[in-house]
Amino acid sequence: MTLEDIRRVDPSGMYELIKGFPEQVEEAVSIGKNTSIKLNIRSVEHIVLCGLGGSAIGGDLLRTYLADELKVPFIINRNYTLPDFVGKHSLVIVSSYSGNTEETNACHKEAIKRRAKILCISSGGLVEKMAKKHKQPHIKVPGGPSPRAALGYSFFPLLIALAKLKLIRNKDRDIRETIAMLKTKAIGYANPESVMNEPLRLARQLHSRIGVVYSATERLDAINTRWRGQVAENAKSLAWGHVVPEMNHNELVGWKVLKEQMREMQVIFLRDKEDHKRVAMRLDITKQILNEYTQHIIEVWSEGKSRLTRMFSLIHLGDWMSFYLAILNNEDPMPVNVIDYLKNELSNVR
Repeated sequence: MTLEDIRRVDPSGMYELIKGFPEQVEEAVSIGKNTSIKLNIRSVEHIVLCGLGGSAIGGDLLRTYLADELKVPFIINRNYTLPDFVGKHSLVIVSSYSGNTEETNACHKEAIKRRAKILCISSGGLVEKMAKKHKQPHIKVPGGPSPRAALGYSFFPLLIALAKLKLIRNKDRDIRETIAMLKTKAIGYANPESVMNEPLRLARQLHSRIGVVYSATERLDAINTRWRGQVAENAKSLAWGHVVPEMNHNELVGWKVLKEQMREMQVIFLRDKEDHKRVAMRLDITKQILNEYTQHIIEVWSEGKSRLTRMFSLIHLGDWMSFYLAILNNEDPMPVNVIDYLKNELSNVR
């Protein structure tokens, strides 16, 4: 594969967006630090982030990353309505990259009616207009790329905002390590002619196969979702996945009947050094069991000292893998025409 091959299939420039992700993170950190967040959160009993798709995955990662530190529950709401418990003791984070996600805007209006404490993040749109009207803190990020290519903007400003609100500790050291790792990895991952290009190697293994992504629940469940979503949106290909230990109580039994199909499935185990020791044992045993049905099994380990760095090492690897898979599939990674069609059809019915 050459850069000429990439430019032919990727006219919209997803390559440059992924390559520039470290700089996006730096800019997102600067935005977070320079945005004033004035909220009285002393009575907050839970956090609810409202978002869909690329605007929600940042919330999923926050929930996973901060699970051992936050003293209040943190849930992600992908719906038109809020849970019944949301009220004046709730912190509702309204996350819409465009600012015009209809489900998120519906929740925003409902959160105002219920007198919740509200923090907004968007590149503009109705979210920004409503935030200004109701004097709510609003983190404004640059618009332009697809929401899935703007993960730095949807994650890091909110991470810094939660630290400003004293809900979590300052994460500056971990952020610096993460940016340094991303810059180093981006150099190697961006070279499609390198024999050491790990995401390209993974993409070639996944090419023409259905991917199956397994991981531990804690820390990696959101990354598991990210990998599968990127394969779908970038490569226009299918992948499914599950988390352990839950997968060991149901899906594992399904590996039996469809022997011919299972032989051609590509299983990817996402691993982290902090996986619970019993879960790590389960993953090892599960790998042994699946070896009977497919020889296409690989493990991918996170890299880095801090938990934040290790999480983003897998995210960046998965983003590049899905991009190279798109090129191998001869599919432009940028457009999501079927989603656009669905939105247009919905817009005709009110």
